[in-house]
Order: sequence, then structure tokens, then C-alpha cells
Amino acid sequence: MKCTRLPSAYSHRHVELPGRKDNDREMCGRYSLSTDIEGLSFRFDFEAIGLTFQERYNIAPTQQVLTVTNDGSKNQAQMMKWGLIPFWAKDPKIGNRSINARAETVHERPMFRQAFQKRRCLIVADSFYEWKRDGSVKTPMRIVLKSGEPFGFAGLWETWTSPEGEVVQSCSIITTTPNELMETIHDRMPVILPPKTESTWIDRGLGDNCDLRSLLVPYSASEMDAYPVSTLVNSPKNDVPEILARLS
Repeated sequence: MKCTRLPSAYSHRHVELPGRKDNDREMCGRYSLSTDIEGLSFRFDFEAIGLTFQERYNIAPTQQVLTVTNDGSKNQAQMMKWGLIPFWAKDPKIGNRSINARAETVHERPMFRQAFQKRRCLIVADSFYEWKRDGSVKTPMRIVLKSGEPFGFAGLWETWTSPEGEVVQSCSIITTTPNELMETIHDRMPVILPPKTESTWIDRGLGDNCDLRSLLVPYSASEMDAYPVSTLVNSPKNDVPEILARLS
């Protein structure tokens, strides 16, 4: 597949928000995937044979998450550990600090540079959570697409092998500057890829000659919704459907 320059609407930009430092709170750190596997298989064009999958309402870092990659001929779904462990790591605990990669620096940081060029994936979700601050009060918010459809975060993945031969596949979600909806909640948001760009992102034949960073932009705010949810989401131990309900 040839890489073509995307329309100007996808040009990457960086925005500094008043009163917030660039290294303030990072995210995305919690999300859901409550869509059944048959629907996901149809939406992302993969076969689910042999895949162990359970619908989830409060997915947290270090847990197994559903990803989609492409082997050059077809899409493949597989579970990976959330928290990227680079292949050169001596200690897998480094993955606990790399659940997110910043769009502005993902192409140059040693932690993510090779994965950005060679190992990109979709991390499948149907909502994510963020905590809106009002003074000392933090309200959990669920952010969804107005269509209700599942979507793919722009992700990176790696394979790490321990000295004992244990093989771990892990991944990280890329974040970017917020759109108009998210900037009232947080100073970052995960990169959600429009369906028409998903195949480009996971095409492993694209690399240095393609401006993949042009895909790493805020999703359209007009297509998203955010609403408060139960504080049950505060603890990853609570993985129950009641978390999804909109509070008045």
C-alpha cells in the first residue's frame, strides 16, 4: 500500500492550554469494551476463532486488552498486556509507566520509536473514562461516540522475552491534545482513529516514508458525548455494567 499525504484536516498540531503544564496529568488510564465479540469481529474485520474474550466495563493498566494488527494480508485480533514493554527492557515493570505514548514525541522516544515505525495496532474500546476536576471534587466521566459504535485507539505494541523464555506482548495508547469537548475535562485525550484511517495505521508496510503522525490528532468533538457515571469506576476492582449508566 502506498502512503499518501492526508488532507490538511489531519495535519498535526500542538496546543498549550492556559494554566496547565505540558507534563500535567497523563491519560488514557481506564476504558470499557462491552461490545460482543461478533460485533467487534464484523466492525474490525477479523476472525475471532480461538480468541479468549470477555466483555469489560472498567479496563485498567497491566490487564489484558483486545488489539487488532495486520500481518500483511489480514487483520488479526489478539490480547496484549496494557503497558508497553520495549524489546530491550531488562525489567518488565517498565511497562507500568508506559500505558500511554504522547503523539508529539512518539516518533523519537527510545521507548516507542521502533514500535511507531514497525508495530502499530488498534486498541479496541467503546468508551473511556476521565475524571473532571472542580476544585477538590473529581467527577468520573464516560466519553463515548454519539453513534454508540466501538472504535480503535491508535496503539503501539511490542514483544518482550524474559531471560527464562517467557514471551509477553504488550501495548500502549497514544494520546494527543484535547478537542473542544475534552478540554473541559482533561488536557489530553486518547487518539481515536476514524474508520477510514485504521487500515493505514496498522499497515506494517508503512514507516519512514509515511507521515503517520498526521493521523495522531483529536477526534471530532461533534461526534462525541461525555456524561457523569458512578464512582464505582474509581476502583478497577469494580468491573460491572452499572458503571456505564448515565447519572443525572
